[in-house]
Amino acid sequence: MTAGAPHVLDNPALASLTGPHAHFAEKRGRVLRYPVDVSPWLALPDEPDTGDWADLAALAGPGAEVPLTAYAGQIPEGWEITFHVEGVQLVDDGLTTAPDPEAVRLGPADVPEILDLIERTRPGPFLPRTIEMGTYLGIRRGGALVAMAGERLHPPGWTEISAVCTDSAVRGQGLATRLILAVAHGIRERGETPFLHTGAKNTGAIRLYESLGFRLRRTTAFLAARVPERLPEAVS
Repeated sequence: MTAGAPHVLDNPALASLTGPHAHFAEKRGRVLRYPVDVSPWLALPDEPDTGDWADLAALAGPGAEVPLTAYAGQIPEGWEITFHVEGVQLVDDGLTTAPDPEAVRLGPADVPEILDLIERTRPGPFLPRTIEMGTYLGIRRGGALVAMAGERLHPPGWTEISAVCTDSAVRGQGLATRLILAVAHGIRERGETPFLHTGAKNTGAIRLYESLGFRLRRTTAFLAARVPERLPEAVS
């Protein structure tokens, strides 16, 4: 990372929850999170102090597992890392976007079918109100939802593409590519720039994204940690 002010994509959840998604923010001190039925993402300050960790613990509750995506510092004594996967962040660097005539906008009434597709394909977390985070597009075959992609984090000037998934019965037909480019088209139409995250070992997906016009911006990590069951007593 270059010297100077942090880029909004260095802490995208914080930039999102203090920017376009501020209406979602649940806050304690300097710690923010999405409602638990919207997204697991939460935001620590860039350099959290002891008070911030205490606020996170109070917000989440003793023994809770909390995501610490993109956090690269040390965790306090007594906290336990429960999940750690290396990841990458890619940004639009020349996508040829286009709307898709077969894609339909998905809404709250489609959530049960979306959750069923998510369960079968496992693209990442999708909760009952995730649909409220942005535009989600799907493709149906025989009336059934078989592919989708949509918008998640929304730092100022940027929108994350997420929940890209295709039913196994229709893989290899390019539906995911079409939906990525359609979602990216809508983002571009608003004057914003698409970006996305994926696992560093997901080399097939990374090659696809790069072939479409994304470029690697940085490596990151997807972490989760468990709040201690017993927290230190506050000093008066």
